[in-house]
Amino acid sequence: MFSTLNALAPDPILGLIALANKDPNPNKVDLGVGVYKDESGLTPIMSAVKTAELSCIEKEISKAYIGPAGPEEFNSGIRELIFGGQHSALESDRVRTVLTPGGCGALRVGAEFLKRCAGDATIWVSDPTWANHLPLLGNAGLKLAEYPYYEAGSADIKFDEMMSALADVGRGDIVLLHGCCHNPCGADLSETQWRELTSLAAKNGFLPFIDLAYQGFGRGLDEDAYGVRYMAEHLPELLVASSCSKNFGLYRERVGSLSVVGEKAAQSDALLTHINNVVRGNYSMPPSHGGAIVGEILADQALRQSWETELAAMRDRINRLRVLLVDKLTAQGATRDFSFIAQQRGMFSFLGLSVEQVEQLREQFSIYMVGSSRINIAGISQANIDYLAHSVAAVLAS
Repeated sequence: MFSTLNALAPDPILGLIALANKDPNPNKVDLGVGVYKDESGLTPIMSAVKTAELSCIEKEISKAYIGPAGPEEFNSGIRELIFGGQHSALESDRVRTVLTPGGCGALRVGAEFLKRCAGDATIWVSDPTWANHLPLLGNAGLKLAEYPYYEAGSADIKFDEMMSALADVGRGDIVLLHGCCHNPCGADLSETQWRELTSLAAKNGFLPFIDLAYQGFGRGLDEDAYGVRYMAEHLPELLVASSCSKNFGLYRERVGSLSVVGEKAAQSDALLTHINNVVRGNYSMPPSHGGAIVGEILADQALRQSWETELAAMRDRINRLRVLLVDKLTAQGATRDFSFIAQQRGMFSFLGLSVEQVEQLREQFSIYMVGSSRINIAGISQANIDYLAHSVAAVLAS
C-alpha cells in the first residue's frame, strides 16, 4: 500500500529554514520563519509564562484527561480576552469556547464543524492569505474561493473590490477574515471598514469566521479585537479561532481556542455539543499544559499585568523596527517608496520584490525570505538592519 506514494516537495518555509541554517555567512538574515524573535535572534520565554508554568506544575495533582472542551479557567479567560469583559455577547451568555491544539487546531475544528452545519458551503479567503489556511480548511471538505484583498503595487487594501466580490456571497457560505496583523501582507481593515463589512454580513447572511492569531501584536489587546467585538455585537452568529503562540510565546505548547457565538444561549449550548463531538472524533482531548499556563496568567492580576507589559514591549519593538527599516532603506537610496511598511501592523509585510530579486538577495547577500518577498519584521535587529537595507537597495539598483 505505501509504495503508491511518492515523496512530496518540502514545505517552502521549512525548506528555507534549512537553507538558512546551513549558510555559513555570519551576516545571514533569516526573515522567513514566522515566529517572534528578540534582538539576540531568540524566541524568548516570557517571564509571566515561566512563573505561571512553575505554579501550574506545583499545583497539578493529576494527569487525567481534561475533557474535549478543556478547562473552564482557560476558556473563560480567553473569552474575556477576545470579547472584552463587558461585551453584550458575554452578558447574554451567547459565547462558547474550547481549548484547541494551537490556532491551527481551532481552524480545523471550526472547518469540520462548519462542514457539519452546511455540507456544500464555500469558505471565502482573502487574496493573499496565510498559505496553511488552504489545507486546514479545504482538507476538511469545505469548498474554497478567493476575494480580492491586497494590491501589491499600491501596498493597500482593495476594499471596494473586496466588498463588491462579497456582495454576491450569501447565506450558507463563510468568509474567513484576519482579525488583525494580516498574514502575509500586514495591511489591516480600519474600524470603518469593519463596520461596513459587518453591515454587509447582516444584509447577506454569510457567516464570518475570524482568525485572531496575533491579538496584541498590532495596536493593543483591545484595539486588535475591534472587528471581533463589533461583529459579535451586531451579528447573530460568529466563529473565532485564536492563537496563544504569538502573544504568549507558547509556540511549541500548541495553545489556541475556538469560540462560537450563537443567536441565543440555548443555541450556543447546542453548538458546543457539536464542537465537542468534532473534537472527540479528531484528537479526542486537548493537551493541558499550555492552556493551564494561559489560564493561570489571565486569572492572576499580577501575572496578567506582567504579561501585558511584556507583550507591549514586543509590539513596540516591532512597530519601531517598521519605522526604522523605512528610514534605513531611504538612507541607502532605495529606488522605491517603502513608507507603507511603517503603516502596517504585526510581524509581516511584503517588500514587493520579484522572485528573481528574492533569489538574488539569498544568493548574493544571504538574506532569506519566501518567494513572495514576505518578511518577518521581528527577524530584523539593530545588528542586521543596516546590512539588510544595504542589500535590498543594492538588489533594486542592479
